[in-house]
Amino acid sequence: MRYRLTFIAGLATGYVLGARAGRERYEQLRKAAQRVSRNPAVRNTAESAALTGREAASKAFGTVSAKVGDRLPASVTDRVRSLRDQRGSDEDDWGTSNT
Repeated sequence: MRYRLTFIAGLATGYVLGARAGRERYEQLRKAAQRVSRNPAVRNTAESAALTGREAASKAFGTVSAKVGDRLPASVTDRVRSLRDQRGSDEDDWGTSNT
C-alpha cells in the first residue's frame, strides 16, 4: 500500500510540474489537494499512521538497544542519553492537530 501511495504522489507531482495545461488546471489541482488535506478522515488517518510509526520506532529502539547496548562507545551512549534528556519523555509534537 505504501508503494502505491508513493507512486500516486509521484505521478501527481510529475503531472503538476510537467503539465502544459496552464494556470487554470494547476489551480483546480491545488484546490482539490487542499480539500483532501482538510478532510477530517484523511487527517485522522494520517495521525493514526504517525502514531503507529512512533510505536514501531519505539519498539525497534528497544530491540536494537537491547542487542547493541554495551557495544557502543561511551561517547555515543552519552550523547544519546543527553539528547533524550533534553527532549523529555512527555513532549510529542508529531501528528498533533486541532481537529
